[in-house]
Amino acid sequence: MPLTIAETIVDMLADAGVKRLYAVTGDSLNLLNDAIRRDGRIDWIHVRHEEAGAYAAMAEGVLGGLGCCAGSSGPGHVHLVNGLYDAHRWGAPVIALPSTIDRADYGMESFQETDLAMFNGCSWYNELAQIPEQAPRMLQQALQNAITRKGVGVFGYSGDILPLDLPKTAIASPVYRPETIVRPDDATLDELASLLSGAKRPLIYGGMGCDHARDQVRELARRLNAPLGWTLKGKMALEHDNPNGIGMTGFIGGKACADAIARADVVLLLGTDFPWKDFLKTDARIAQVLTHGERLGRRTHVEMGLIGDVRATLDALLPRLENRDDDSFLQDRLGVYKSDQDRLEHHAGTGGKTGEISPEYLTAMISQYADDDAIFTADTGMTTVWAARYLKSTGKRTFMGSFSHGSMANAMPQAMGAALAGGGRQSIALCGDGGLSMLMGDLATIGQYQLPVKMVVYNNSSLGMVEIEMQLAGLANYQTEMVNPDFAQVAKACNIRGVTVDDPDKVEDAVRMAMAHDGPVLLDVKTDRYAVAMPPHTSVDQLGSYALSEAKMILSGRGTEVIDQISTNFKYLRDL
Repeated sequence: MPLTIAETIVDMLADAGVKRLYAVTGDSLNLLNDAIRRDGRIDWIHVRHEEAGAYAAMAEGVLGGLGCCAGSSGPGHVHLVNGLYDAHRWGAPVIALPSTIDRADYGMESFQETDLAMFNGCSWYNELAQIPEQAPRMLQQALQNAITRKGVGVFGYSGDILPLDLPKTAIASPVYRPETIVRPDDATLDELASLLSGAKRPLIYGGMGCDHARDQVRELARRLNAPLGWTLKGKMALEHDNPNGIGMTGFIGGKACADAIARADVVLLLGTDFPWKDFLKTDARIAQVLTHGERLGRRTHVEMGLIGDVRATLDALLPRLENRDDDSFLQDRLGVYKSDQDRLEHHAGTGGKTGEISPEYLTAMISQYADDDAIFTADTGMTTVWAARYLKSTGKRTFMGSFSHGSMANAMPQAMGAALAGGGRQSIALCGDGGLSMLMGDLATIGQYQLPVKMVVYNNSSLGMVEIEMQLAGLANYQTEMVNPDFAQVAKACNIRGVTVDDPDKVEDAVRMAMAHDGPVLLDVKTDRYAVAMPPHTSVDQLGSYALSEAKMILSGRGTEVIDQISTNFKYLRDL
């Protein structure tokens, strides 16, 4: 018997390595749902919101698999867009299946009619199959692009082609996974070696592209006696047991790396397209190594742009380099880095007050009691700041978030995907109260499947990062307060163990319990709203705007509250 188009799609997805499809079934997805049920090789995960499904699929792609999500006609697949932007900008292989209305109804402003061009900005491939012959070829190309180019492939189809038979003349190619080594040519590597060898103050700044090249990057730093900084995406690969490590720059980083970029005479950017151009301001000569050549030089001036895999490039570069004896720049930066770390440890040393638990202390406890190979996810905002500073790399841990897209609400659904695709590794979501509220419906998904996700809610009853942004801009906080539900009770209603923590003396026991609990658990932790994380270089103008904002708040009648806030914040600024 010939396969239907629905059966063909399922067969190709399973052969390509898809293990799960995240979606809300209905309308133009129903026949695909039934084909998955009958085939048995792919699990249909019933999420409550398609955006959550896209984030869960992203997590599978980050962890080395092939993520898959779908959305039914119109609103269903529109909900996928935000999560797909995150997956694509991360470089996570994800296949998205937006189904659409019947072909005869196109162009009539029909019920749930949409233009799939909305996916052009978040995919390498985006096409719509409208006749049976197109389906296998387009799906193969969407899969091939997602796997080979690392990102999203979108295969759309009209719902009314699913029950049709696949024509005997249709082409259905498999997915190809060629192993390719890409590195610069020998002459270019000689030029790079000359640039690095002539440096007096060399700096290496590594990103996610260093994930599989940790040993090579460390050896390069050792040979050059160069300080080694890392991006947030590069943290878990480069922080652990690194004698040349000096941390991160940017809002979440410290002085050691920020000053190193400004003072270096040669900077080597390895496997990073770090998006914050203001933190790459330097007079140094810069070389950059990336696998995607079109991204070279778009953040800062780059003298040498090289296309190559970091590991293959360094394997060929290292024999061209002699040991560099001068370690003065390295030792200077290591001294500042120790000061940075001592300061962070100081702020994590106490638990805070009742109802105002220190988020630094909480995060340090999570890091201490999490497994050595745990998978962490963090919501955008202050939770990312605390995670970046206080989660420790072990060489086995994974850390993901919305680090390039900057969306809210990613942590919990990414942890869902990590729990399913992580091979038994611990899945821990660091959730902001704003982020969790946005996709809270998928707590029901975690409860339904009893996914062993450990969720910690940093409940400060505010949009904390936004408040800091407004204060630095000289604006009074407005509409940043949040009246939250009892998250622990909501969790219990979803068949998840829920615990409220407002006593700092009970934080350690609560975190220990959550990490050991056999099943899903949510800790609703009442954290200090006024815990402040300022950038490593806060200008006088910014501080003036900040003080003006505080004055406006005092004049608006929030006197006692703001005086306490000023006291806390300026103690922190004095430390900086």
